[in-house]
Amino acid sequence: MVVLDNVSKTFKDKTVLQKTSLTIESGRITGFIGRNGSGKTVLFKLICGLMLPTTGIVTVDGVRVGKDRDFAPDTGVLIETPSFISYESGLRNLRDLAAIRRKITTDDVREAIRLVGLDPDDRKRVGKYSLGMRQRLGIAQAIMERSSLIILDEPMNGLDRSGVEDMRTVFAKLRDEGKTILLASHAAEDIEILCDAVYELENGTVSGPKLPG
Repeated sequence: MVVLDNVSKTFKDKTVLQKTSLTIESGRITGFIGRNGSGKTVLFKLICGLMLPTTGIVTVDGVRVGKDRDFAPDTGVLIETPSFISYESGLRNLRDLAAIRRKITTDDVREAIRLVGLDPDDRKRVGKYSLGMRQRLGIAQAIMERSSLIILDEPMNGLDRSGVEDMRTVFAKLRDEGKTILLASHAAEDIEILCDAVYELENGTVSGPKLPG
């Protein structure tokens, strides 16, 4: 599903990701662990096409990212803090995003919002949302188009214990439906419970895969 061939990323004189080659299997949840600044977010941006590698090739589902396509095909993404139009409702925000590619209906958007534990009929402006509600809406945005590849960078940020449990159930369900999920998390429990394989990043170097635990 995802193949990196000799991929590196350098900013000026700082190499954030060392030359990396790996193959991520489809239909699994693959975890990425590492301290802040270890390169996880950069790696995810390279995979989805938000950044281009300094060297190497990124291929997603047979498509070379940045060459054949600007962005990875059929991919849902949550990286860093999700941003929305503050004066619109959650439903309106996601409807606006869904209109870009026109792959899904309003009913599909409503279903995704319900799946993450929010009310699609809530007229509250997103600017009034709590941090946890915004994070749930960000996850709904990443999964609403039922993409084959879903990239989630610290998706549990801002969630309470109940929210974490809810999202673990959602991610496991998507994996059971055949989705490929890349998951970065600081929480060892998330990795242990959810992931089928784990890569570790340290100082821009990727090691693995290994089994969680």
